Amino acid sequence: MASNSSSIVIVGSINMDLVVRAPHVPALGETVLGREFATIPGGKGANQAVGVARLGAQAIMIGRVGGDDVGERLLAGLRANGVDTTHVQTTPEVASGIAMIVVADDGENAITVAGGANLEVTPADVDAAEDALRGARVCLLQLELPMPTVLHTIERCRRLGVEIILDPAPAPAGAAPDGLFAADIITPNESEAAQLTGLRPDADPAEIVRAITTRGCRTVVLKRGAQGAHLYSTEGNRAVPGFAVQPVDTTAAGDAFTAALAVARARDWPLDQAVRFANAAGALACTRLGAQPSLPRAEEVDRLLAGQA
Repeated sequence: MASNSSSIVIVGSINMDLVVRAPHVPALGETVLGREFATIPGGKGANQAVGVARLGAQAIMIGRVGGDDVGERLLAGLRANGVDTTHVQTTPEVASGIAMIVVADDGENAITVAGGANLEVTPADVDAAEDALRGARVCLLQLELPMPTVLHTIERCRRLGVEIILDPAPAPAGAAPDGLFAADIITPNESEAAQLTGLRPDADPAEIVRAITTRGCRTVVLKRGAQGAHLYSTEGNRAVPGFAVQPVDTTAAGDAFTAALAVARARDWPLDQAVRFANAAGALACTRLGAQPSLPRAEEVDRLLAGQA
């Protein structure tokens, strides 16, 4: 890598989550009587930035919030968690991103996102933060920003020698651009992997990850929830077991996983060790309500790994 830094740059979305607890996720046309309501900072990019910071690494966020009270709250939340927001811009006369989330009693959820200011993040915003990228060990990306911005960031990071971890969520409608597969590591869940490959979500995990690598990415980490993850790299194709927890809310579990994977990679941990660390972080995120409030700290992950949680 071009840099010896352990900093992690996150280019991604920043949202406010509007969360309702309910007995189950509504079916099409169904009205469900919910219970608790909360507004909780979220967005896949911001979640991963907070996850990185709580695990003890330097997190630098690139993104946008709206020129509204929500944007001010989102920025304050990032800063309170130790995230560097120097490269987060406020966009006047545009609303901040919003996610409407129903969390069922079994911990599953349904999410609808209105991108707002996130849709205004441009390649020029990424170029303006080149010094941060140049000094980073890892760049984290998701797909809640405009696709041209994501593809530009991948291209720029490759030129700079920065390792790219792409969380392909939400999975693109239709065929995914070839440029996405220039990422060094791709971390889909099973439904996202199905959309990327055309295979069924319940297909053999080894077959799914192998199909993704045929597009050009050399390392794939398939997130499989309670079952852990499946890792494909030049070192082989293998399962990495998960951790048994009692789920409360699965929101941001994937973000906790990807953040932990980035932190481990920034510390040059071997892939198997990095994925086990990520499995532990993802499991812990399922045990609390909300996105950013559920993201674990380093000592909590260490306890779970040591069997003391």
